[in-house]
Amino acid sequence: MKRLDFLMLEEQDTVPFNRMPITGYEEEQLIYALNLLKSPHSKEHLNRCQEWFEKELGCVRALLTPSCTHSLEMAALLLDIQEGDEVIMPSYTFVSTANAFVMRGARITFVDIRPDTMNIDETKIEAAINERTRAIVVMHYAGVACDMDAIMELAGKHKLIVIEDAAQSVMASWHGRPLGTIGAVGAISFHETKNLSSGGEGGLTIVNNPALIERAEIICEKGTNRKSFLNGEVDKYSWVDLGSSYLMNEISAAFLWAQITARDQIYASRMAIHDTYSKELRDLCTDGRIEVQSFPPGTSHNAHMFYIKLRDMSERNAMMRWLNSRGIKAPFHYHPLHSSQAGRKFGRFNGVDRYTTTESERLLRLPLFYKMNSNQVERVITAVKEFLL
Repeated sequence: MKRLDFLMLEEQDTVPFNRMPITGYEEEQLIYALNLLKSPHSKEHLNRCQEWFEKELGCVRALLTPSCTHSLEMAALLLDIQEGDEVIMPSYTFVSTANAFVMRGARITFVDIRPDTMNIDETKIEAAINERTRAIVVMHYAGVACDMDAIMELAGKHKLIVIEDAAQSVMASWHGRPLGTIGAVGAISFHETKNLSSGGEGGLTIVNNPALIERAEIICEKGTNRKSFLNGEVDKYSWVDLGSSYLMNEISAAFLWAQITARDQIYASRMAIHDTYSKELRDLCTDGRIEVQSFPPGTSHNAHMFYIKLRDMSERNAMMRWLNSRGIKAPFHYHPLHSSQAGRKFGRFNGVDRYTTTESERLLRLPLFYKMNSNQVERVITAVKEFLL
C-alpha cells in the first residue's frame, strides 16, 4: 500500500479532536482578496469584517488583530496597565490571559473558579482586591458566560476595569448581550480551534468605551496617527504613542469573511453535535458516573466545547487512553497557571484553591467540530459508555 493511501485510511479511522471549519466559501473569497491586493492599500475584507462585528456585537469599535493574544496585549496597553498594578483573574485559563498583563509589569492575583462553569468565582473576587488592584480579567470558559452582573457591580464599587477574555465565545451571550461587549474591552479568538476561524490565527479587539477609540486605532497602527492621515485629518502621520503591528492581514480577513457568511450553518452543526452528546450521555450523569457542562440562567452558549468530568485525574487519564486506543482524540485542558513556574514568579493565588486544581484534573474534552459526522459522534458516545458501564 502506498504511504499516501495508508495515511488517508489512518485519517479516516481516527476521530480527531478538532478540524478547522472549512465552509466552501473560502476559496472564492481568497481569490477575490488576491486580486484586490493588486491595488495598493486595499483592506476591503478587513473593513467589511470589522463593520460586521460592530453591527452584530453593538460595540463602538471592532479591530481585527493577528491573534487573540495580540488583542489581550492591546487591551493591557490601551487600558494603561503599568508596573506595580495588580490584576485579578482565574488561574484556570490560557497563558495569554496572564502574559498580556505581566508584560506590562502587572502582578497577577489568581482566584478560585466555580465548579459548575469552570469560570472565575465572582464571590471570591472582592477578598482579593487591594489598593494596587487595577483590573479584573474574566475568561468565559467554553463559551459560557461568567456572572457579569455581579462582576460589573463589584468593579463599579471598587472603580476597577473589567476585561473580557472571550476567546472561545463568539456568538455566545449573557442575558442577550454578546460576550466581549460588557467590560471596557473584550478579546475574541479566530484560531483554527474556534467556532469561526481566520485560517489558523486571528483575533478581535472589542472596544466598548467611545473614549478609547482613537487610542485603540493609534495602538493598532504601531503608535502612529496613520488613521488620521488616511482620513485626511493630518497631512502626514507620525509616532504619537505606544503601539505595535496589531492589524490582521487581508488574506486572513478574507478567510474570516467566508466563515462569517456561513456562521449560521457552522453554529447549527456544532449545536446539533452538542445536543446529541447531552442527550446520549444524560443517563451517565443521572447515575453519577460523569458530570457535564452547566449553563446557569442568563447564559447562551455557542457549542464551542463539550467536556465531561470523571471521578478524578486517574480515571480521566484512563478514559483518555481508552478513547485513544479506539482512534478517538480527547484531550484534557489547562494546567492551572498559579502552579506553573511563571505563575509562581509573576503572581499568587488568593484564598483557597478548592476547585481550580481538582476540577481541572477531572475534565476531558470530547471531539466537536464543524461537519463532524453522525458516525464519528456515535463512535465517541459508544466508547465513553463502554468505558463507564
